Formats: sequence, structure tokens, C-alpha cells
Amino acid sequence: MSTFVELLLNGVSLGAVYALIALGFVVIFRATEVVNFAHASLLLAGGYITASLHESLGFWPALLAGIAGAAVVGAAVEFLVMRRYRGSDHAVLAIVTIGVDILLTTELTRRLGTEVLSLGDPWGDDVLTVGGVSVAHTRIAAFVVAALLITVFLLAFRHTSWGVAMRAAAESQETAALMGVRLGRVSLGAWAVAGGLAAVAALFLTVFPTPGLERATSLAALKAFPAAILGGLDSTTGALVGGLLVGVTESMATGYQSELTFMGRGLGDVAPYLVMTVILLVRPAGLFGTKEPARV
Repeated sequence: MSTFVELLLNGVSLGAVYALIALGFVVIFRATEVVNFAHASLLLAGGYITASLHESLGFWPALLAGIAGAAVVGAAVEFLVMRRYRGSDHAVLAIVTIGVDILLTTELTRRLGTEVLSLGDPWGDDVLTVGGVSVAHTRIAAFVVAALLITVFLLAFRHTSWGVAMRAAAESQETAALMGVRLGRVSLGAWAVAGGLAAVAALFLTVFPTPGLERATSLAALKAFPAAILGGLDSTTGALVGGLLVGVTESMATGYQSELTFMGRGLGDVAPYLVMTVILLVRPAGLFGTKEPARV
């Protein structure tokens, strides 16, 4: 029973981090209707900046610099690249983000090389044990920080002028523009917010029990993609539920791998995609996605 509880708690914590990444996918999609495949490089950029600066600045200033740096990179991608393709077909825009991701990831992995970098977090490998259940301090911190950021994001999304403008743009960009909403600012803000959230996620994906930031860290963003899809790409609530579902599924599949050997090795890596496939077969728009009306 204690093993199950540990796996569940770790899954919820990991799911909260995936939810941060999934929110990045959702916020960009709602603002621009673009599926951002460059999200992995934003995550890697934020983690690399934090890892590079923590020894000279200290952890917290380095983390703030990493968040700001990833936000600037996201805003620069929108302003310098995506804005030039505004009005293009959505498939073309998605391909452009793939190209951006390849360029940024190639440069960042060149800088990383074969090194595994520490982000200098203050929690180390400390573990909290209560009633036979052990949870790493990093997992607790991940859940608390993710919950706070998600709460702040949802409040801003509902009660600030930027959030209202984004919701208006998500409903109809043409109507929003006629009502005075500056779509360029909305899009720029969405990319910046997504970059900042990805930088925080990079921290908690590279702390204990993982060894640190490495070239493969960016692949974690791809695990959050099923969370955004199965929750619904246009739903912030779906990103939260999807992130938690993917995190718990991955944790359980990895933890009980020995009992599931008949399904092959590495089940934890593919389990989120299996869940996504099953849910999309039942609800093609995702759990909370908006079904587009079709005229017949």
C-alpha cells in the first residue's frame, strides 16, 4: 500500500509539472491557433540559463534569470519568426515551429555537449518520510510551486486585461481585432508566458531524483504534449487534468513495470501516449476541448 501511495504522490507532483508545460501549449494555441512544437527548446533554454548562472548569482536569482530568459526567447521567436507568417495555414505555422525547435535545440545541445548540469536547487536529495511513505522534497516543492503558478495564471487569465484579450482572441480573432484587441501583443505575451512556465518546469524535471540538465531534457516537453491533447488544446482546465493524468499514468506504469513485463520494456515512456490515444478515440476534441460545429 505504501508503494502505491508513493507512486501516486510522485505522479501527482510530476503531473503538476507536466501541467505547467501543457499550459504553455494551450496558451499559445488559444492566442494564435498554432500548435507550438518549439516548446521543448524553450524548456531547454530556461534550464540552461539557470544552470549556467547559479554558481555566480545563486539559485534564486539564476532561476529568475532563467524564467526571464526563456520568456524573452519565446517572445523573440514570436516577433522575429511567427509574426512573419501570420495569416498562413495552421499546418505551415506548425512546420515553422518545428524548424525553430530544431535550430534552438541544436545550438543548446551543442553548448551542453555530454555534460550533465546541476541547477543548484536548495532541496538536494532530502526525503520526507511519514508513516512509511517517502517523498522527495523536490517533489513536494514541485507540486507547491506548480499549484501556485497555475493559480496565478488562472486568476490573471480571468481577471486581467491580457486574459480578457486572450479569451476574446480565442473566440474570434477577427472580431477581437475589430473591438480593439491588439492581437500582436496578445500573441507576444502568450509566447513569453509559455517560455516562463517552461523554464520553471525545466527546474523540476532536472532536480533529484534525476541527475540534472542534459541534452535529452527537452524530450520531457513531448511527454506533456499528450496532456495538452487529451485535455483539449483550447482548454486551460484540460491542461491541468491532462497533466495530472499523464503524470500519474507514467508514475504507475514505471513503478509497476516488473508486474507488466508482458507489455514490454519502457512502458512508462509510452503509457501517456496510450492513454491519449484511448481518450481521443472516445472524445476526439479531448476531455475538455471545444467541438467545432460542422454544417451538414
